[in-house]
Amino acid sequence: MVVGKMKFTFQKRVKLAQGLWLLLWLATLGGAVTFTLGCFLKTELRRRGEVLDNTDIHCVPNTLMIVGLASMVINYFASRICQDALDPGCFPRWKTFLKPYFVCSVFFTTLMLISVILSYAMKGSLETSLKISLENGIRFYEDTDTPGCCFQKQTIDHLQMEFQCSGNNDYKDWFEVQWISNRNLDFRSKEVKDRIKSNVDGRYLVDGVPFSCCNPSSPRPCIQYKITNNNYDHQTEELNIFIHGCREALVNYYMGLMNTFGAVVLSVFLLQVLHTALV
Repeated sequence: MVVGKMKFTFQKRVKLAQGLWLLLWLATLGGAVTFTLGCFLKTELRRRGEVLDNTDIHCVPNTLMIVGLASMVINYFASRICQDALDPGCFPRWKTFLKPYFVCSVFFTTLMLISVILSYAMKGSLETSLKISLENGIRFYEDTDTPGCCFQKQTIDHLQMEFQCSGNNDYKDWFEVQWISNRNLDFRSKEVKDRIKSNVDGRYLVDGVPFSCCNPSSPRPCIQYKITNNNYDHQTEELNIFIHGCREALVNYYMGLMNTFGAVVLSVFLLQVLHTALV
């Protein structure tokens, strides 16, 4: 569909139809890639749903899946038009579909551009979601018997080991919560009693971290308790626990995915714009 009237010789029409047919099949493949990327991102977000307290983030993979699926259908339909364009007996039946095709193509191409913009613009929402969820996960780490929180310990432990991180902002977040369950405390011990009495909330707080914060690459045994004491020469030695926060690690991971996907979808978008302008 062109804006102005243009005349082509039969030979040029053949070359144009062949070129468009190839572009449309490339765009169909691009739609399949976009749909696959959306499915992968959706799976990754759902896999860590316990630490992503925001459903708005799912608009990116949802948009990618819708656009990818629509792109496959529309471009396949357009490739059939190009195939029949040189057959005088077949082409007239497609003429009534050209304008609806053009409108749908422009709409979904625009939606594809929006999905690219969203993939770069979701960092703030993602960071806020992770901040809330990780704070809750750390706070309920020791509540393995509370409905809805039973798997928080397992989730946080796996997360810290996989992304080599500790806490929300850093390992010191563990100093501010009671992450050791009361069932594992000996209340006859003077040390336990003194620690609980010294806290206004009656919590057992320690300057230590769970085992999942330990760095297996460290050359020395993990010191996960009394970190602020004289176990380290802080001027010359590095801690043998993960010092980076999990929020930063997860934001970098997901934004890396979204930025990569955004670049791929932008390439598909440019291809879509090219063939839409030529149809």
